[in-house]
Amino acid sequence: MEYLLWVIVALLAYGLMAPLTSVVTSDVPPAVALFLSTTIFLGLTTVVLVATETGYPSDAVTPSAGIVYVAGLFLSSGILAYYQALERGPVSVVVPIYGLFIVGSSIIGIAFLGEELTATRAAGIVAAAGAIYLAAGGEE
Repeated sequence: MEYLLWVIVALLAYGLMAPLTSVVTSDVPPAVALFLSTTIFLGLTTVVLVATETGYPSDAVTPSAGIVYVAGLFLSSGILAYYQALERGPVSVVVPIYGLFIVGSSIIGIAFLGEELTATRAAGIVAAAGAIYLAAGGEE
């Protein structure tokens, strides 16, 4: 369960990213904002790789690296679209809809990665989808 601390850090950091991006994209185009935030991301990742002495150039050409490159394409296009949405729509609607990736990823994990579908997990997926639907409800 040592991953819980990392999940909490990710939750807090990622939770602040959307409102900040929404505010900044009123002055900075989404692609520029993504470029700048990605520059910070790459710099911080480089510090982590050096400090932990992990990651070697040979890792970039392993058979699994091809999957990472495809995942990177999905991540890049998803985040760019997310930034565009945050520029145009309210955070309170954009973020919950974007959050449906949790439901989609869970279903893919079960359908294609052999993860177990229990009654509790199925109920959680349905509840998450319902919560997102309610959270992103119409603007009144």
